[in-house]
Amino acid sequence: MTRKRRCAALAVTTALLGTGVVLTAPPTAAAAAAPVAEAAATATVVGETWLDARTVDLTIASPAVGAALPVRVVLPTGYAAQPDRTWPVLYLLQGAHDDYTSWTRETDAVDFLAGHDVLTVMPSSGPTGIPTDWWNYGSADAPDYETFQVDELMGVLQQRFRAGTKRAVAGVSTGGYGALAFAARHPGTFGAAASYSGILDTTALGMPTVLNAIVARESLLPLTLWGSHLLNRGNWNRHNPYTQARALQGTGLYISQGSGLPGGVFGNLEGALLEGTLWAQAHRFTAQLDALGIPAQVHFYSGGAHAWPNWRQEFKASWPTLAQGLGLS
Repeated sequence: MTRKRRCAALAVTTALLGTGVVLTAPPTAAAAAAPVAEAAATATVVGETWLDARTVDLTIASPAVGAALPVRVVLPTGYAAQPDRTWPVLYLLQGAHDDYTSWTRETDAVDFLAGHDVLTVMPSSGPTGIPTDWWNYGSADAPDYETFQVDELMGVLQQRFRAGTKRAVAGVSTGGYGALAFAARHPGTFGAAASYSGILDTTALGMPTVLNAIVARESLLPLTLWGSHLLNRGNWNRHNPYTQARALQGTGLYISQGSGLPGGVFGNLEGALLEGTLWAQAHRFTAQLDALGIPAQVHFYSGGAHAWPNWRQEFKASWPTLAQGLGLS
């Protein structure tokens, strides 16, 4: 996320953590999501803009979300020269209060991946950056970003860009949550998953408050995410990488997390504080993997901030894990 947005989100999060308040509100007419199309409908491309020979921005009408969403696709350098080949797919997921352009805006991922035979896709996860199926008080019309990204988008990539069956997913912050949640909730779909400063135990101490703050920052009612983390505990557990960790057996995993404060980045104290807030739950998640006998490459580092300078380094460090899951090594 950008510094301006990150600071605003952190201000809300810090205030909530300090008071112990969990935002809740009753359903209102304004809280209802836009209607979605029939379940049998498929996602369709309604817009296409080429930025260069390898990079195209698509607008995809998603029945699952009930909206047209942007997606950035980066082709392998050998794509045009090999018209009969299919390609493994790497998902790069955005963080909270950011958008689908973040990976190309904040990193050199396009240049880094130029020498690797992979189709890279950067989908929108909505304004909160939480790629999930929203509860919205049990409404059948609640937006479902998970189905959009895992199923609908893959269908589009197979039809238009010769996507193959090998996949890996990586994300920052809420995108890190999405990477591990997708891999756990869709066993066998992703050969590898990487989280950089992700929320990996959504019901750990303080984490429901953090998620509530992220949702509230976008003027949405916190209960519309998965309901109350107490009264709707089952739904929270179904979306929690920690409680679904057993399903990660066989998936290549890379987990990184900084300690933030103390030892934070003095130029970004807000980001260091937020990074530190996520420290304990990340350890709890990796301890769960250990208890289940599930191997993972883990990098816990001192200091750092909830920001792209750390995540850029972690993405490159995780590449061997992702490449193996993509069948490239």
